[in-house]
Amino acid sequence: MDESVKNLAQKNLVLALLVVILAVAPMVMHRSAEFGGADGEAEKVITEVSPDYASWFGSFWEPPSGEIETLLFALQAALGSGFIGYYFGFARGRKKQQEKA
Repeated sequence: MDESVKNLAQKNLVLALLVVILAVAPMVMHRSAEFGGADGEAEKVITEVSPDYASWFGSFWEPPSGEIETLLFALQAALGSGFIGYYFGFARGRKKQQEKA
């Protein structure tokens, strides 16, 4: 195997391990913590600051259950990740084609 390919594979492995550590560390360090969303926390702060606050915008559709909401969030994340991955792959391929020419 080429030396640059080995170095790239090692860098990718280290980066993947760092991502896993960053994802797992908060859960290990704070085992009993409740990991809630930012929307819920913001709502709590707003009601503390201004108890008579009324929202000026409401959802036009509420998912029937939390599972559907989670599914839609995961779908949105997957589509966004796919788009970003496609863009970077396309840009890299275009750059390689320009270097060949």
